[in-house]
Amino acid sequence: METLDMRGKPCPIPVVNAKKALAEQGTEGVALIVDNFVAVQNLEKMAKGSGLGFSYVEDGEALYTVTIVKDPNQGTGEIQMSADTEAEASVAVAGAVKKGPVVLVTSDSMGRGSDELGRLLIKGFIFSLTQLNPLPEAVIFLNGGAHLTTEGAATVSDLKTLLGQGVEIYTCGTCANYYKLTDALAVGNITDMMNITNKLAKAASVIAV
Repeated sequence: METLDMRGKPCPIPVVNAKKALAEQGTEGVALIVDNFVAVQNLEKMAKGSGLGFSYVEDGEALYTVTIVKDPNQGTGEIQMSADTEAEASVAVAGAVKKGPVVLVTSDSMGRGSDELGRLLIKGFIFSLTQLNPLPEAVIFLNGGAHLTTEGAATVSDLKTLLGQGVEIYTCGTCANYYKLTDALAVGNITDMMNITNKLAKAASVIAV
């Protein structure tokens, strides 16, 4: 059984990696080491929703080993998608793939309160975009969000994954100039407000954070 060390990995990375491991042919189960109980609860929800066997042990303060197995006594042992996910993954009329949203990121953190937590949340959000089906059409960074596309940002790796999957990555040129980030751009392209406005106006849907 494969063991995945997910310590320090924010939601939803443990769940996504567990699904990938379980989807491999011949895999009977997976063990995951996590360092927060929220991850345990999320893994339990995924496992039980898919008819998989689930258990965990606490190995110390804020350290848990979760075991998920393809147990026929627990159900089908197959990874099941939710109704929403199935709808998103369906092929549209006339054979065209459903168009993904345009994502507008206006800050280098997510939510109000702790800035440290906000930066962790935005990193998890950007990673989650790599798992969407359909993928976003484009991700646009404005104002403080421009920092997320520059050298050293924790989000660059996932943004490069999105770019490799055909997602357009744009950083507002005015914003990059204001923060003096133009020379530090690490992924995607600088763009202007007219292009941003057109992208948003023509988008099938917009997610703004």
